[in-house]
Amino acid sequence: IRVSFMNNQKQQKPTLSGQRFKTRKRDEKERFDPTQFQDCIIQGLTETGTDLEAVAKFLDASGAKLDYRRYAETLFDILVAGGMLAPGGTLADDMMRTDVCVFAAQEDLETMQAFAQVFNKLIRRYKYLEKGFEDEVKKLLLFLKGFSESERNKLAMLTGVLLANGTLNASILNSLYNENLVKEGVSAAFAVKLFKSWINEKDINAVAASLRKVSMDNRLMELFPANKQSVEHFTKYFTEAGLKELSEYVRNQQTIGARKELQKELQEQMSRGDPFKDIILYVKEEMKKNNIPEPVALG
Repeated sequence: IRVSFMNNQKQQKPTLSGQRFKTRKRDEKERFDPTQFQDCIIQGLTETGTDLEAVAKFLDASGAKLDYRRYAETLFDILVAGGMLAPGGTLADDMMRTDVCVFAAQEDLETMQAFAQVFNKLIRRYKYLEKGFEDEVKKLLLFLKGFSESERNKLAMLTGVLLANGTLNASILNSLYNENLVKEGVSAAFAVKLFKSWINEKDINAVAASLRKVSMDNRLMELFPANKQSVEHFTKYFTEAGLKELSEYVRNQQTIGARKELQKELQEQMSRGDPFKDIILYVKEEMKKNNIPEPVALG
């Protein structure tokens, strides 16, 4: 009897373990429910209304009960667009939505500064959301064509404030170099609003330092298609948009780059023993082409 009992136990083990495994998988699927999470958040936002202090308190308290780690994308979709976003940036018709979000708010810098505080407090409280928020903003920038002009303006102002206060890293700007966004002029128009709000919070030196940190300081001309990537075009566009300090910064960057190139080429020409007549001609051409003043060239 004992042997028979042991044999039965051995035969049953795979079946039992298989059942237990299936149950776990089923439970896991039930637990991952962004729609249910969305409903909880939207219900809470309906109760807080547009009082952003109350919104921040609600989000702070809800983090203890709801799984922000797992549903970070859903959470940020709701706070920015009012509900879960489908690929391309549209809101699903059959989903719940809320007007307590960036896209439904007033289009002015003061309102966006207040919304930035909501994100700031939330990410300071739940530090693990930092990476998820960065990914969310990169995604939203790629979806820009799916948003209205007003929604893009609000997102640009908000992003500028968040870059200024360090909640976001300037590497998110990589998304603006998407070929389709650049080609249709969306990237440049978005950059105007973004840099205006960023410089308003800080200054051009702080902005330049942030761009340098992520090697983005020499890439700003890529906001335009290849046939318009010139200092003249960049300067004209951003100066007319009221961003003269950004235009001057890019012009200086180009001059510094051109000076380094000129210095390198001079060293090569002199080490080869090229005639001074040719070297002088080359230097004069480079000075004219890159607006390098004579005292700088002499140096």
